[in-house]
Amino acid sequence: MSTYLTLEGLEKMRAELDQLKRVERPRISQQIAEARDKGDLSENAEYDAAKEAQGLLELKISKLETKISEAKVIDESKLDMSKVLILSKVTLKNLANGATMSYTLVPENEANLKEFKISVDSPIGKGLLGKKVGEVAEITVPNGKVKFEVVNIGR
Repeated sequence: MSTYLTLEGLEKMRAELDQLKRVERPRISQQIAEARDKGDLSENAEYDAAKEAQGLLELKISKLETKISEAKVIDESKLDMSKVLILSKVTLKNLANGATMSYTLVPENEANLKEFKISVDSPIGKGLLGKKVGEVAEITVPNGKVKFEVVNIGR
């Protein structure tokens, strides 16, 4: 199963993987060595904790390596600008209160509300996909239905 990412998202994953391999892996190996030097391993809680942390780290590294190997980078230059798609920066107008807001639709693993990046798999993201400027999307949110007009689509 492919994971769709922006180039920025892929680079962040690669940097995290590098950090885990270069910094975290040696740090945990050092903790295991120090705990082992303290003697009896059968009653050594520090050793057990370090070995468990090592197992979790290796699992995280393995999952990241798989995601990176299966990643497909989205080519923004080939995306249709006439309708809302992944990586679209969409300006919306809430028809109930007149408020406008802008969001960029991104893959699930790159969503960050503080940066105004919402997942294409979120209710709002799904409701906006395929819409054109001037169209209204009626989206069900936790507190009911909200109508948003697509004011602008950009990159």
